[in-house]
Amino acid sequence: MPTRQLCRIFDVHPSGFYAWLKQPASRRARRDVKLTGLIKQFWLESGSVYGYRKLHSDLRDVGEKCGINRVHKLMKLEGIKAQVGYRKPRHRSGNQHVVVPHRLQREFNPMAPNTAWVTDITYIKTHEGWLYLAVVLDLFSRKIVGWSMQSLMTKQLVLDALLMAVWRRKPKSEVMVHSDQGSQYTSYEWQSFLAEHGLEGSMSRRGNCHDNAVAESFFQLLKRERIKKRIYSTRQDARADIFNYIEMFYNVKRKHGSNNLLSPVNFENQYQEQLRSV
Repeated sequence: MPTRQLCRIFDVHPSGFYAWLKQPASRRARRDVKLTGLIKQFWLESGSVYGYRKLHSDLRDVGEKCGINRVHKLMKLEGIKAQVGYRKPRHRSGNQHVVVPHRLQREFNPMAPNTAWVTDITYIKTHEGWLYLAVVLDLFSRKIVGWSMQSLMTKQLVLDALLMAVWRRKPKSEVMVHSDQGSQYTSYEWQSFLAEHGLEGSMSRRGNCHDNAVAESFFQLLKRERIKKRIYSTRQDARADIFNYIEMFYNVKRKHGSNNLLSPVNFENQYQEQLRSV
């Protein structure tokens, strides 16, 4: 229908209608355009996974202040939807488990290397599926002394990480190795490995993540400083990037407050120099 005919129907003068069209967009409309662009960007960076709550959190992370309902509304207008079923994978096992006492007792600052190690597993999202990372961390310096990455969360994943730690460190006395009560760590294979290599097991109390806080803290650093909510194209891409973070940055360069702002490697070197000077 012609514009002038519509103006007659709604009793609006054509000149007034054209003047209204030429008005600049309101401040709120311009703001909505900017927010929508950021929402699309963060949604695509998440692999089209995130819903309005996580996207609202991403906006807050970059300093954008807006209500969560506004984010939800803008997503609906653009047809942006979260991927249903983005959950942490769960693994069940019918095998009998071995649980050992919480011997570490949150003593997170030993006085020498190879006194206490902590170990844990995390998972990284790729477009090929999950990549699982197991690490072994020396509490003295916070150095990652062993790690393993596999596409399946199996007992072999954690055994490979611990084998690397034993091979690299070659401890001369008993080391306490603390873990949670995951099925990989309560397996007979794990307990046998500890016994064969002169290691003493310790486990967090069930449901108490603070008992293994240092390992959890490392995973938080990895995800905040390197992964940054990224979803890797392939597992190999993820492996290469995580290897680079651990071996080329975290162990040798990253400063730690608990190490007097020294990297784990430099902190251990300083300890060895002090021993030689005595």
